Amino acid sequence: MPEIAEVETVRNTLKQRILGKKIVSVDVYYEKMIDGDVSAFKNLLIGKSFNDIKRIGKWLIFCLDGYVLLSHLRMEGKFFIKPCDDEATKHEHVVFTFSDQSTLRYHDTRKFGRMILLKEDEYLDYPAILKQGIEPISKDLNKDYLYEKLYKKNIPMKSLLLDQSIISGLGNIYADEVLFAANVNPLKLGKDITIDECDRIVKASNDIILRAIECGGTTIRSYTSSLGVTGRFQQHLKVHKRENCECFVCHGIIKRVKVGGRSTYFCPNCQK
Repeated sequence: MPEIAEVETVRNTLKQRILGKKIVSVDVYYEKMIDGDVSAFKNLLIGKSFNDIKRIGKWLIFCLDGYVLLSHLRMEGKFFIKPCDDEATKHEHVVFTFSDQSTLRYHDTRKFGRMILLKEDEYLDYPAILKQGIEPISKDLNKDYLYEKLYKKNIPMKSLLLDQSIISGLGNIYADEVLFAANVNPLKLGKDITIDECDRIVKASNDIILRAIECGGTTIRSYTSSLGVTGRFQQHLKVHKRENCECFVCHGIIKRVKVGGRSTYFCPNCQK
């Protein structure tokens, strides 16, 4: 599943390759992927160009003249850039064709991804954007903010770090890595967290996500950027997917448990 570092990698790569290109046609092969009227979606995009690409949490924000296209990759969404005469594959559900005969194709084997076209002055009020918390690489994320969000919660820390309304952009991989770096047990309840632990989580979140972005994200299982960029941060993972392996710090054994239905990896010695 693409998380904040992977989405940022996609954003940066697309900015280098599609900005300024004029859209001459839009094909939608799976209409449920579009939130709203599909005909209006296609008609409003034709003739426009992507002027910029921004990001809020895991949402990509394609900026056009007067409009914004919001795109969430969900579990396995990917973008491909291909010549227009390349035959469409089974899982390419939305295809943007540009005037230079190149195409931007949205590929999603599970069909969970979503797109919505909004007026430029409306997208910040879109419910999914409104509920986003502070990003792990933002200077606004601090120990006091995090403690205020957590200290009344009777919910495990792993689940709380996956709550996008608290910290925006963290997913399963980076939540495991952040908790390990902060020496916080994933099963610890929010109501039992200390201000010092919040401080360690903030610092670990910032450090890990910045390093992951520098590495182009984490290529693991089904996710790659699909734009000629392969993430390298998987080489730096300390606990995620390392069940029964030796801890790099204490040489104990990494364990796996389920927290909120998600596989969670941690070191029982380092994260007591």
